[in-house]
Amino acid sequence: MKFATKAIHAGQSPDPTTGAIMTPIYQTSTYVQESPGKHKGYDYARTNNPTRAALEANLAALEEGKYGVAFGSGCAAANTVMNLLKSGDHVVSCRDLYGGSYRLFTKVYEKYGIGFTFVNAHRLEEVAPAIRPETKLLWIETPSNPQLTIVDIKAVSEIAHAKGVKVAVDNTFASPFLQQPLTLGADIVVHSTTKYLGGHSDSVGGVAITNDAEIHRELKFYQNSVGAVPGPMDCFLILRGTKTLPVRMERHCANAAKVARFLAGHPEVGVVNYPGLESHPGHAIARKQMRDFGGMVSLELKGGTERNIRFAGSTEVFSLAESLGGVESLIGHPITMTHGSIPPEERKRSGLPDALVRLSVGIEDIDDLIEDLDRAIAKSKKG
Repeated sequence: MKFATKAIHAGQSPDPTTGAIMTPIYQTSTYVQESPGKHKGYDYARTNNPTRAALEANLAALEEGKYGVAFGSGCAAANTVMNLLKSGDHVVSCRDLYGGSYRLFTKVYEKYGIGFTFVNAHRLEEVAPAIRPETKLLWIETPSNPQLTIVDIKAVSEIAHAKGVKVAVDNTFASPFLQQPLTLGADIVVHSTTKYLGGHSDSVGGVAITNDAEIHRELKFYQNSVGAVPGPMDCFLILRGTKTLPVRMERHCANAAKVARFLAGHPEVGVVNYPGLESHPGHAIARKQMRDFGGMVSLELKGGTERNIRFAGSTEVFSLAESLGGVESLIGHPITMTHGSIPPEERKRSGLPDALVRLSVGIEDIDDLIEDLDRAIAKSKKG
């Protein structure tokens, strides 16, 4: 079954009672049992829910995985992956990553005795030396948030596995339509389903996907024990979103490529980060492991941080807001928004500029998007 067909049908079948083609929203907290301990796979909604089960099966299929475990947010999914570790374990993480992940690692798990080393994972020569005897996990994002750094998933997986280390990939920026890390050697894939998978900025969720039965057993245990599960309405909305994922991603990618080329040719723009540009240092690897180059672009205008902040607040079609991956275009300033939890010294080490602006390019008419950016650039110059 091809991807677009899976997106619509995987994990779903008509409701056996009514024939409803859409998976129903099973808005219930508990289920009647035939006799004590005897039921049809559902006893309490924190443990299992039919709407959530359909979503988990659908997302697993899209990632070429066997098992999906859904959560109430992307951070909850990442947290549950960290639950696989114990005090004294060590994690190697990419340095350029989502601020919420950095906060989770350093503010929550370090105090429980789990160590973290941050490296430039796109530089393979930095990965192996960072792995210690106690290292249990390599965590990467590719494309990364917000600098669109590209990590060679196959190469880092081979390095990690040679030392007995599992690999987790945050695939949120790419979506499974563009990239399937499990097929490239990763052990776990994590998404904020809030983003491209949901696609409409109306639900919050997360998922962890694997082909490893033991990892799945542990993730499922923690999902039930900790209880950070999505509600059935959110599961329904994300299932609705995956049905249109292929057609949305094609438009996101097409628009982002045109936006990136426009910005790269603009005399007031100093830096453009987009893996689809031949000038991007990760372009060749992105072309090898991705179907297309995604809908995210980051940039810096000439003139410093204050000008870029003015620019981020001057658009009209692009809305100034956190998050990404919805049909509407968003603009943000990472260090005051999504990455504010990363200390200045760590931002400096990762090369994250104070001036950087991040774009989530939506599916609006491309002429309107480019006109909006051009107008905002001109307005920001006047100050």
